[in-house]
Amino acid sequence: MATKLYVGGLPYSIQEDALKEHFSQAGTVVSAVIIMDKMSGRSKGFGFVEMATDEEAQKAISMFHDQEFEGRKLTVNEARPMEARPPRASGGGYGGNGGGYSGGASNRGRREY
Repeated sequence: MATKLYVGGLPYSIQEDALKEHFSQAGTVVSAVIIMDKMSGRSKGFGFVEMATDEEAQKAISMFHDQEFEGRKLTVNEARPMEARPPRASGGGYGGNGGGYSGGASNRGRREY
């Protein structure tokens, strides 16, 4: 069964093919994905590599974790499932909490001590 690895500390310039080639030193790479920022289109500096077997995944961890790769120290460990995040509060400045015109000038010129 394939094992997915988290790879952090990637150089921002690295391409998925180069990542796949680097990890192929430890065994068969099923997939390699670099996570990109949606707004800028730049790499976020981390990604995921899926190795064909658990043994190859453990070999990749021992070979590459805390090792320098193109000037940056890699963090390599078994990927964990993404934790559920609470839903984001919507808002945008109109109405809601503190986002609208409250009207009146009841506190104009007053100081509270």
